[in-house]
Amino acid sequence: MKVVSSARSLLSLVAALVLAVLALLAAGAPRADAATDVSAVAEALRDSPVYVDPEARGQLSQADAHALQQQIEDAGKPLFIAVLPAGYPMADLFTDLRTATGVTGAYAIRLGDRFDARADSSVLSRTAVQNLVTSVRSEPDASAQLADFTDRALLNMGGSAPASWGSSDGDGVSQTALITAGVVLAAGGAGAYTLVRRNRRRRADEQRAALDRLRVVVDEDITAFGEELDRLDFHPAEPGADDAMRADYERALDAYEQAKSAMASAARPEDVRGVTEALEDGRFSLALLAARREGRPLPERRPPCFFDPRHGPSVGDATWTPTGGATREVPVCAADATRLADGRDPVIREVDSDYGRRPYWEAGPAYGPWAGGYFGGGILPGLLVGTMLGSMMATPSYAHAYGDGYGDFGGGYDGGDVSGADFDPGDFGGFGDGGGGGDFGGGDFGGGF
Repeated sequence: MKVVSSARSLLSLVAALVLAVLALLAAGAPRADAATDVSAVAEALRDSPVYVDPEARGQLSQADAHALQQQIEDAGKPLFIAVLPAGYPMADLFTDLRTATGVTGAYAIRLGDRFDARADSSVLSRTAVQNLVTSVRSEPDASAQLADFTDRALLNMGGSAPASWGSSDGDGVSQTALITAGVVLAAGGAGAYTLVRRNRRRRADEQRAALDRLRVVVDEDITAFGEELDRLDFHPAEPGADDAMRADYERALDAYEQAKSAMASAARPEDVRGVTEALEDGRFSLALLAARREGRPLPERRPPCFFDPRHGPSVGDATWTPTGGATREVPVCAADATRLADGRDPVIREVDSDYGRRPYWEAGPAYGPWAGGYFGGGILPGLLVGTMLGSMMATPSYAHAYGDGYGDFGGGYDGGDVSGADFDPGDFGGFGDGGGGGDFGGGDFGGGF
C-alpha cells in the first residue's frame, strides 16, 4: 500500500508540475494588446520578442507566435517580430519603432501581406538583411515566412537577448510560476551543464588550433620586419640625423618589441590584431624615416599592400579582379602596381589552409583578425567582398567565434543593449528603400514609404 501511495504521490507531483509549466507558458505567450501607436508595439516588444496586433490575429496564430517567441528566446538573440494589420501607418515605421523600443537588434515586420526587416549594423549587416528578406519575401503565408526568416536570421545575427525579456511585471510571469518551472528544468540541469562544458571545450580547442595556425603567419611577419630593421643603414648619431628621424626610428623599434610581446601573450585568435596593428605602425614609421633621409615629401598614411602587407605601405589603389570575383580597387605597393599595369600577377601572400597553400583571403576565418590589424578603418569588407574570408566575416556569427578584430566594426552598442535613440537611422530606413529589399514600396530596393 505504501508503494501504491508513493506512486500516486509522484504522479500527482508530476501532474502539478506539468500544469504549472503550462500555466507559465500561457502567461508568457506573446501579447495581443491593442496597439494604437508605435509606442504600444515597442512596449510589448521590450517584454517579448513577438508582438501580434489584435487586428492581425488571422495572419499568425497564438500557437505559431508562441513557437517563434520560444525559438528566439532559446537562441538568446535580439530579434524582434511584429505582425501588424495592412492599414497600419507605414511612414518611418522602422525608425520610430527602433527609437521607441530603444534596444539594439534586428526588427522584422509583417504588415498585411507585406514583409520587410531592418537591423542595427552591429547585429546584422545591411547586405545580410537584404538577402534574408529577399529569400523569404515570395512566401505568402505569414507563419511560414516568419518561421523561415527567424531560422535564417538567428543563424547569422550577433548580439544577445535584451535583459528586459527576462524580467516581469504585474501582467507577466509570477514568481511562483518561475519557481515551479525551475523545479522542472532542474531535472535536466546536469545534462545541460555537461553539454555546455563540452561546447566550451570544443570552442576552446578550435580557438587554440586557429591561434596555432595564425602564430606561424605572424611569426613570419615579425621576422620579416626584424630583417627590415637589420638592413636599415641608420644610426641615431649619424651626420644629418635630426630629432624627427630619431623619433621615426624609435617608433619602429618600439613597434617591433610591441609586436613580439603581443604575440607572446596572445591567448585567442582575435588577440593577433594587436600584433599586426603594431607591425603596420612600424612599417609606416620606416617609410617616414626613408622619406626624411632622402629629402622626399612625407608619405600619407595609407593601408599596407593588399596582396602582402609585408610589402609595406601602399602607394595608391589599383583595379584588381580575383578569380571568380568582382572587380574592385585595392591598395598596392609600387612593385605590385607596376606588375598589374604590365598585365602580370601581383606577388600574393599565401598561407596554410585546409586546402593547402592559398591566398590569405581564401584560407579560412581564422585569418580575419590578422588581416584586420593591417586593414583597419572599415575598409576590409570592401576589399574582401566576394572572397571566402569576406563572406565569413560578413556575418556576426564570425565575430562570436573569432572576435570582431577584422576592422573597425565594433564599438557602439551590441545586440540587446539599451541604446535608446542612439543608433544609425540609415540602418532603419522606410520599407523597401534599400534596407531590407522587401515588397513595400513597389520594388526590390526602391520607392519606400
